[in-house]
Amino acid sequence: MRIDKYLNSVNITKRRAIAQDMLHSGVVLINGIVAKPSKEVKIGDKITLNFLEYSKHYTVLAIPTTKTIPKTHQNLYFKEEA
Repeated sequence: MRIDKYLNSVNITKRRAIAQDMLHSGVVLINGIVAKPSKEVKIGDKITLNFLEYSKHYTVLAIPTTKTIPKTHQNLYFKEEA
């Protein structure tokens, strides 16, 4: 699954357009490498979102098969790192 679709479908970003803007700005890294919107996400990948004041780190646990998932099932698809 593409990184822009993944960020949207697991509710890390509210809209896919926001995810694409973040990717074009270079603030999203997959395994330490700046990602393009078309980059494929695999189980075990480390995703980093660099904001102005802080960074958020996620580990991919599963790839969703549907367009969106309920927020109650987020913990099945990614784990937020400290």
